[in-house]
Amino acid sequence: MPLFWKPYKSDVTNFIEELKAKKPTLEAEQRAGRALLWDKALDRSQQAEFRDAKVPQQPYVYQTRH
Repeated sequence: MPLFWKPYKSDVTNFIEELKAKKPTLEAEQRAGRALLWDKALDRSQQAEFRDAKVPQQPYVYQTRH
């Protein structure tokens, strides 16, 4: 390793670090948004009902049954 070697940081990494420095609450806001939309508690009995009610699809969906 050369004497004056410094680790490379991409422009994107620099941008994200600057953004986090300007707005320290950004990560908490992102986590809150994710929890609002994605992190949901699943009801296992309801999931089992959905699975049981699923109707199998025929191989060719546009073909009519005779």
